[in-house]
Amino acid sequence: MIFTAILITGAYTLLMISFVYGYTKVPCIAKVNTVPENDFSVVIPFRNEAENLSDLLQSIAKLNYPVNRYEIILVNDASTDEFLTIINQFKTKHKNIRIAVIENIRLSSSPKKDAITTAIKKASFEWIVTTDADCIVPENWLYMFNLFIKKTNPIFISGPVRFMLKNQFLANFQSLNFLSLTGSTIGSFGLKKPIMCNGANLCYRKAAFLKLNGFEGNTKIASGDDVFLLEKMYRLNASKTLFLKSGEAIVQTKPLTSWKLFLHQQIRWASKSAHYKNTFSKLTGAVVLLQNACVLIGFFAFATHTITISQLMLICIPKWILDYTLIYKTSSFLNTKKSLWYFPAISLLYPVFIWSIILLTSIKKYQWKERVF
Repeated sequence: MIFTAILITGAYTLLMISFVYGYTKVPCIAKVNTVPENDFSVVIPFRNEAENLSDLLQSIAKLNYPVNRYEIILVNDASTDEFLTIINQFKTKHKNIRIAVIENIRLSSSPKKDAITTAIKKASFEWIVTTDADCIVPENWLYMFNLFIKKTNPIFISGPVRFMLKNQFLANFQSLNFLSLTGSTIGSFGLKKPIMCNGANLCYRKAAFLKLNGFEGNTKIASGDDVFLLEKMYRLNASKTLFLKSGEAIVQTKPLTSWKLFLHQQIRWASKSAHYKNTFSKLTGAVVLLQNACVLIGFFAFATHTITISQLMLICIPKWILDYTLIYKTSSFLNTKKSLWYFPAISLLYPVFIWSIILLTSIKKYQWKERVF
């Protein structure tokens, strides 16, 4: 058992070292003076987000970008709350901002993919930008996309996302979990083998989306509007599928408020992983799961006096050091270092958590926006 565990730990060590290396290879993009030349259609699907829409719209009102060079397309996905009152109040107050509310046209098993597709058909501009209704966007958001487009001429840009921190264990658990995913995301882009992105902060060419027939091939899967599109864009032009590593482009999102909601989110995220076509994504997932299984089995073996404490530490310490290294780098970039105080406790709980999600994914349906999938 210990020999197998050491082999898996070795594979995990190499993987994490590669992510740390890849992270350093993605350059930080600083804000410099540039002329706004690109036009953006900002697409925001929403369903029963009245409590969040006001914060999002207020952040949009503060965007540092000419109002004639962007439009906002809000896609209502069968909301039953008072969303229209909030939007109309905003439109009355900010008449200079071009904002439209359209209804989602359902054509598939994926409401969000349908909403984005519906909006893109009506979009006036070449660049599509997506975010979520429970987010807050930074004032230089579109400015940095414009700068990055002029600098790199991409077809697809993945942007950074962070949680708004609260002094709660659940919020910091989500933050650390997300930091590990974000660090791996940036690292994979640095390796030129991107495995993830976040639909709360994406920008891509409308022409490329249409050339790929949008989400065709993945519409039976409820989620994955971000990752599956990333895979298709990467196959279309790998060198132009990039990550914007800029503190000026960080979108903030709110942590979920209950363990139940968080578990359902994680089940939803895990359920789409079986459909990944990227070999490196599948390899990464397998190594991560096996390493966490080794930690779990290692603690059980130590408790039953099957292995020594030295052998257990041989499995655990490389994982903890490398996890912390990548998370520390990412938290420094995203300015979320407060979550690091929770790292020791959460690193012990995480193997139990991740394997619980995997088991639940195989037996349990999940809820998303008051719908069951």
